[in-house]
Amino acid sequence: MFKHMEKEQKAELALLLAGAVLLVTGLMLPAGWFRTALLLVTYAVIGFEVFKGMIEEFREGEIFTEEALMTVATIGALILREYPEAVAVMLFYRVGEWFADLAVDSSRESISALTELRPDRARVLRNGQELIVSPEEVALGETMVLLPGERVPLDGEIVSGATTVDASALTGESLPLDKGAGDEIFSGCVNVSGRVEVRVLSLAADSAVSRILKLTQDASENKSKSEDFIHRFAKYYTPSVLAAALLLGIVPSLITGDWNTWVHRALVFLTVSCPCALVVSVPLSFFCGIGCASRHGVLVKGSAHLEALAQAEICAFDKTGTLTTGGFAVKRVEPASVGSEELIRTAAAAERFSSHPIAQCIAALASDAPEAELIYEKPGHGVKARVEGHEVLAGNRRFLESEGVSAPETAGSVLIARDGVYIGSLSVRDDVKPTAREAITELKRLGIKRAVMLSGDNESAARETGSAVGLSEVHAGLLPQDKVALMQKLKTAGRTLYTGDGINDAPVLASADVGVAMGGLGSDAAIETADVVIMDDDLNRLPRVIRIGRKTRRIAIENITASLAVKFVILGLGIFISIPMYIAILGDVGVLLAATMNALRALKG
Repeated sequence: MFKHMEKEQKAELALLLAGAVLLVTGLMLPAGWFRTALLLVTYAVIGFEVFKGMIEEFREGEIFTEEALMTVATIGALILREYPEAVAVMLFYRVGEWFADLAVDSSRESISALTELRPDRARVLRNGQELIVSPEEVALGETMVLLPGERVPLDGEIVSGATTVDASALTGESLPLDKGAGDEIFSGCVNVSGRVEVRVLSLAADSAVSRILKLTQDASENKSKSEDFIHRFAKYYTPSVLAAALLLGIVPSLITGDWNTWVHRALVFLTVSCPCALVVSVPLSFFCGIGCASRHGVLVKGSAHLEALAQAEICAFDKTGTLTTGGFAVKRVEPASVGSEELIRTAAAAERFSSHPIAQCIAALASDAPEAELIYEKPGHGVKARVEGHEVLAGNRRFLESEGVSAPETAGSVLIARDGVYIGSLSVRDDVKPTAREAITELKRLGIKRAVMLSGDNESAARETGSAVGLSEVHAGLLPQDKVALMQKLKTAGRTLYTGDGINDAPVLASADVGVAMGGLGSDAAIETADVVIMDDDLNRLPRVIRIGRKTRRIAIENITASLAVKFVILGLGIFISIPMYIAILGDVGVLLAATMNALRALKG
């Protein structure tokens, strides 16, 4: 924490050390005008920033602040000629604030380091020459050149060359990724090994790293319930304390005539009652938790969402792109009147004319497929082609029926017919993510009450995927509005979390108590709507960030409970017995330091 002190922090530390030396010197001097003058000067120098802060708060309409409490308490001590106590209170208050500031700066490093992911220059090809320009000056479709060791300035597609990319700072993925022509490459990654030329696909403001930075910078604006409680508490707590101290100092003094004793107790009351431990440590806990999550490849858009993650009881998932890879593969070949190899070659020959992902998946099965001639394609339904002199249909059941061909009910997802006769089918499914089942199992270990799939896919595909990942509750064939309606029902049973990736997931992401988007494959709409973004689509990061949220919330509650308990004990005692001012200092600054150190534990997740 001390490694990265800024110049101002070092200067303030020197001032505080000098103040401590002067205080000790004053305590060692005999009573007299010189000792009094030394302590008053020390008090003025140490307290200058506190007075300045109090005046600035007054101008903004904030009267009952921590600075006001410290100023009233110490000026009261000066009036009672308790000069060493006045200096000690101000000095220790400043020391506590210095440690708190240093802790906040330390926790910010894990988030502010993201700004280093955005390069300030890009190498582009213009008129056959390589030029160095600002990323903001690069237009869509331009070609940029990446050399080994350079960080990618803009999102794009490799058009020439091959390389290895380090995406660890962006997604948390530790293994380098091999990239070649046709592969996408994202800003913020490091080009490790080769020279590549990249066609720019997004402007600087829309690049992956810019979106991450915006999400992170916006995070502090979204306060958690714990933080809101602290600020509301402080708003009413501070004037209440001032009024109580005033009564404690005046009423008993009028009754007993012992002004010194009761004013001293009122000053102790003021000193220990300062709420800085709560005001600093609780937001710091959540800030550290957000920083820890970002280091693990998860962006949390605010402390309210981190707290919601910690309280999640029901987890719902989209299927395609969330539990599955979004990439299709042929799972079963079901020939009817021809052999499997002939069925595959015939289907591959016809499907090569379609750009549909499922068609491309089938076309890739047979590199030796015969030449074919496209007759026509009905987008989203199927193709009709001439293969080796035969008319071939490849598509869904409705497409074949429109051509007068019937098929058995048990046929797969892509049906093939030749010369008007059904010859077989292929069952195509998107692959389940390797981490999906492990993540679901881990969520159940964490005590999640229900894990549910909400899918727009057909019943058969959804249940097959649900079984593969360990989900027994599956709802299929849902439109976006159906998902929202089901989410509203789930919310009546507990706090909900929904994980999705597509444009159609945006409404249900917004309706859940906390929405989690898959940032790698996810649509911009899903990422913008979600409260949490998993940058590399690894579902194992979901239980991890829930753990981070729970630990962060637990630390915040510990700080609230311990701070109030210590303060109320000392406040109660201070009403009935005369407590030395150093006990009050420990009750304020000591609690602040302890709570701050406890809050930093959230950085470790």
